[in-house]
Amino acid sequence: MAAAATMAAAARELVLRSGASDMEEEEGPLGGGPGLQEPLQLGELDLTSDEFILDEVDVHIQANLEDELVKEALKTVRFSRMEQMLGAFQSDLSSISSEIRTLQEQSGAMNIRLRNRQAVRGKLGELVDGLVVPSALVTAILEAPVTEPRFLEQLQELDAKAAAVREQEARGTAACADVRGVLDRLRVKAVTKIREFILQKIYSFRKPMTNYQIPQTALLKYRFFYQFLLGNERATAKEVRDEYVETLSKMYLSYYRSYLGRLMKVQYEEVAEKDDLMGVEDTAKKDILQLRTPSLRSRNTIFTLGTRGSVISPTELEAPILVPHTAQRGEQRYPFEALFRSQHYALLDNSCREYLFICEFFVVSGPAAHDLFHAVMGRTLSMTLKHLESYLADCYDAIAVFLCIHIVLRFRNIAAKRDVPALDRYWEQVLALLWPRFELILEMNVQSVRSTDPQRLGGLDTRPHYITRRYAEFSSALVSINQTIPNERTMQLLGQLQVEVENFVLRVAAEFSSRKEQLVFLINNYDMMLGVLMERAADDSKEVESFQQLLNARTQEFIEELLSPPFGGLVAFVKEAEALIERGQAERLRGEEARVTQLIRGFGSSWKSSVESLSQDVMRSFTNFRNGTSIIQGALTQLIQLYHRFHRVLSQPQLRALPARAELINIHHLMVELKKHKPNF
Repeated sequence: MAAAATMAAAARELVLRSGASDMEEEEGPLGGGPGLQEPLQLGELDLTSDEFILDEVDVHIQANLEDELVKEALKTVRFSRMEQMLGAFQSDLSSISSEIRTLQEQSGAMNIRLRNRQAVRGKLGELVDGLVVPSALVTAILEAPVTEPRFLEQLQELDAKAAAVREQEARGTAACADVRGVLDRLRVKAVTKIREFILQKIYSFRKPMTNYQIPQTALLKYRFFYQFLLGNERATAKEVRDEYVETLSKMYLSYYRSYLGRLMKVQYEEVAEKDDLMGVEDTAKKDILQLRTPSLRSRNTIFTLGTRGSVISPTELEAPILVPHTAQRGEQRYPFEALFRSQHYALLDNSCREYLFICEFFVVSGPAAHDLFHAVMGRTLSMTLKHLESYLADCYDAIAVFLCIHIVLRFRNIAAKRDVPALDRYWEQVLALLWPRFELILEMNVQSVRSTDPQRLGGLDTRPHYITRRYAEFSSALVSINQTIPNERTMQLLGQLQVEVENFVLRVAAEFSSRKEQLVFLINNYDMMLGVLMERAADDSKEVESFQQLLNARTQEFIEELLSPPFGGLVAFVKEAEALIERGQAERLRGEEARVTQLIRGFGSSWKSSVESLSQDVMRSFTNFRNGTSIIQGALTQLIQLYHRFHRVLSQPQLRALPARAELINIHHLMVELKKHKPNF
């Protein structure tokens, strides 16, 4: 079918293009000539009509192809001419395709040239814009004061143009030569004006400071000036920076040396000396010193914290610094830790401000910022370290030194929160001076207690000793401070001091002849130390727990010692009888009737007077009324328990028939009567 369709199409093309002309090459037209067959009958098919329809042509061609005459004609047609025609047609199509490709290539090339020209135009426009120097820039740089906003705006424009020209010169752009001269003259003028302005500002810092603060932060709104110098005239930038460092370094050193000198004039006149140790005996000199004013001793002893601990409270830690001349006019005096806090808060505040200013204005960070900061503040920091070292060499006030340590720990945290690491090494250096001195003073106190001879302390009594009172105040002070930022080394040193104080108390107690007096002395001292510690230290601290155990043990022993004279016989019998019963030897109680009868009648006749006597004795022996009351209550409770145990022993079969049992006091009656002897607060 495909071959037939091809042949039909070829025939149709042949008929349409050749028509009758092809047949005229034979003997004549189809309609004439002798010997020819009849003409081909095409019926109603009109090849010249405007109403020619290809579909109808296809139908007629297909029908006529079956005609014998058509078949014969097709056999005789020379197909070579048809091949030529088809070849020509194919050649024409190839030519058209080639022309189309050529047009497409030409169109693409034109698009590329257009884009390249547009890109060149844009780059050229940027280049021209970057190189052209507007008159507004020239006027502002040459005529406007540096403090005017338009000078800063045009300075930034000048900086951008100078950078652009440098970049283009590196690329070999010849047009840069046309503007280089103008830009150089403007740059020189800008550098000159900026240099004069910044140096004048730096020189103004030499005027007296307000509250010991240098107003260098006023330069921050002109920080682009230095950036311009750094990018366009590094020698001038270095000159400005060096002048700033030199000026500020001298100013800080001068102001802080002056401030520190004035500050030390408002310290207490009387401070702790090398003989003011815990184990040193009180002397008449010290009593006289305590009457002088103003002095540390006039407010509190050197072993007592008092209100001194408030210096590390949040409100006072960052309070305004002390103004020496104001304090002098008001005749105010301060302990060393208050002066130390004021000095180092001023140092902290100015150092943080200085470091942040340096980073922002001089465009530095990391090690470079650290080095520049120490170039400015190094001499001041060294001066304060030397002053502290000199002061500590003759300082014996452990509480002051310990408070200074905690001030530094808190200031170090504040500096870290402000993101100022430049003071880290300084804080470590200060602590390296404070810690050894604190430990030395503490060890000196430990040694003074260890070497104290009770026999050299003069007359003794059972009241709390002044050495144990010093220890209690001193230990509670350090424990309460240390709780805020715990330090294990401090606790170890306090532990050593506590051991020596406990040993000292035992040595002094041994000087009393009777065990009862010894116990009274021990209980009074343990109770006093425990009471002072509990005012400041946590209830679960090691010191509180240790003295609580000592107090309980000695109190129990004292109660037994207290009950022994009036009720010793009863105590001894009850213990012996309970031991016999426990061993299964209760039968041996039958021989104790006379002893038991005497105990029953002796207790019944004397217990009231004995209780009254021991109550008065207790209240006379103990300085702490609450402690005395507690001891009396403990003694009466133990007496009731003793008498109850006595009742149980007499209920044994061996003693149950004893006539004297009828004289026993009823336990509940005894409890009611004993309650009358309990002291009231």
